[in-house]
Amino acid sequence: MRRAVAAAALCTALGGCGAVLSHHTGAAAAGVEQISNGPVAPAPGPLPLSVKLAAGGDPVSIPFHVPPESGLLFDLDTGRILWRRNPEKVLPLASLTKMMTALLVVATTRPGDLVRIPRGRYYEGSAVGILPHRKLVRAETLLYGLMLPSGNDAARALAIHVAGSVPAFVTMMNARAAQLGMRCTHFTTPDGYLDAGNHSCAVDLAAMARAVLDEPLLARIVGARSAVEPLPIKGGRVWLYNNNPLLRLGYPGTIGIKTGYTDLAGHCLVAAVRRRGHRLGVVLLHSPDTYNQARKLFDRGFAVPGA
Repeated sequence: MRRAVAAAALCTALGGCGAVLSHHTGAAAAGVEQISNGPVAPAPGPLPLSVKLAAGGDPVSIPFHVPPESGLLFDLDTGRILWRRNPEKVLPLASLTKMMTALLVVATTRPGDLVRIPRGRYYEGSAVGILPHRKLVRAETLLYGLMLPSGNDAARALAIHVAGSVPAFVTMMNARAAQLGMRCTHFTTPDGYLDAGNHSCAVDLAAMARAVLDEPLLARIVGARSAVEPLPIKGGRVWLYNNNPLLRLGYPGTIGIKTGYTDLAGHCLVAAVRRRGHRLGVVLLHSPDTYNQARKLFDRGFAVPGA
């Protein structure tokens, strides 16, 4: 029932952005379809989330001294919007890009599959940093490296494993975004490094957040404060730590999801919190203080009747 409620028109309440997602049934990884003359992309799965305005306006109002450039506070189970600021504004999303990368990986790869690490300097920016060139690494280890420390090396190794090349994987990313009706979103890289054309909006990122949490493996990964994973290096293990400030600082009920930062995108956060069996989500783009702004939004959100 909750899925049916959350599958209402995505942007009807937001003034007709047109990003209404057509509903599909079946699991997100239940097959693949061929992109015209291109790589194979996962077939459309169930609609991740539709967000909708509560009658009478948004129930949460916070006069931030310096507000984020864009943001949403929303109910992950029903799609109800509790607070918004420029929710359709198209902005760079930095490493929030990796949510889509992770979704494609789990749709096409098993956790125990072995991924060969490319040779040479195949990435730039943030990294797990000790991935051994030409060695085989479990896909699950790389997913932890992708989502916790936000490794661009993990993103590119996984992209090449899934699609044969980074450009082919980016084609899959954009095809999946189109399948989900994400009209604000476009990708040019699997990692979001230097904002090289990757952009989205808070409405689309809310849908991606729900999709990530609907994947049991990804839900477990993004909710981990840290992880110790096998890696073919001296000692046989790598210790990984989550960048999510809500998890690091112990905000009650935090279950994920992803951070991002570049000079152009600023500090970005997609976060989710569960309390009393109920889940709320926050998207903050170009925020001066993701932790405190998210904390205030969640505190107010869970005080709303029915939240």
